[in-house]
Amino acid sequence: MPKSKRLMELMMMVNRKRRFKVQELADEFGVSTRTILRDLQELSELGVPLYSEVGPHGGYQVVRERVLPPIAFTEGEAAAMFFAVHALRHYSSLPFDAESASALSKFYLHMPGDVRDRIDGMKERVDFITPARRSDALFLAALLDAAVKQKVLAVLYESKEEGTTSRRIQPVFLYAHNGFWYCTAYCFLRQGYRLFRCDRIRDAADDPTEPLKLSNIRLSRHEAESPVDAVRLRAELTRIGTQRCEAELWLSPMLHEREDGTGVIDTDVNRGDIPFYTDFFISLGDEVKLIEPAELKESIRRRLIGLLKKYQG
Repeated sequence: MPKSKRLMELMMMVNRKRRFKVQELADEFGVSTRTILRDLQELSELGVPLYSEVGPHGGYQVVRERVLPPIAFTEGEAAAMFFAVHALRHYSSLPFDAESASALSKFYLHMPGDVRDRIDGMKERVDFITPARRSDALFLAALLDAAVKQKVLAVLYESKEEGTTSRRIQPVFLYAHNGFWYCTAYCFLRQGYRLFRCDRIRDAADDPTEPLKLSNIRLSRHEAESPVDAVRLRAELTRIGTQRCEAELWLSPMLHEREDGTGVIDTDVNRGDIPFYTDFFISLGDEVKLIEPAELKESIRRRLIGLLKKYQG
């Protein structure tokens, strides 16, 4: 096997194994241990972060922030990858902010000049606009880490209805929509799933509470929703109302569209979310007809009466 090919395969193997012994690699590639040691030295000089451990159970390990092997891209693939990362720049907060900026810089600087020129031209012709938001979501990385590792966090959460409250939550997943980051999490205070706006989380730290087994839940708020204090929500939507609801990521799983373009919402929701649904259905105006629950209808009436008084005279 040519040395260049062996080094490439060796790089992929050590990244995959993370922990290995020289003799294992020598047997795998059919070369001497001395040759493998020289190859590992070359990989280390190329930036693969290796360190050795002595003793009967020693060997080599790759540190956590390992370097991935080179990947060949076509010009079209390179442009697609660039703009996929470039589009994130409109978000004031990212769970991997510094890493995305570093990756984009490396990716761009190592492209041939003609490919960079092509991308520079495309930057003036295509963009992925996201509304600019003034509030930073400072704990995105902690929320994502907790969702992946299934950990419980103690957070301070600020809401319009309750002010700042202490919560113990177990994040399930995060998503970005309309310039904001949202986290679906199990709330131990409410004993059910809740949707948290990440920029309203003022503090977050690991909590010793035993986490729930939520690994089977996937990226769909509808799948995770299991209201503890449930009320039935039914509403008829015009075609325009249906289109507006389709644009809401959290609502689209609850929406059933008819062949004529109109739609219906028929699902169970948390009673504690009625203030949120009050604002949302008011924003739809004549494009929605709410059928139930009665307490949501009453909440909407009270809100509209308050608005009318505000603008009388």
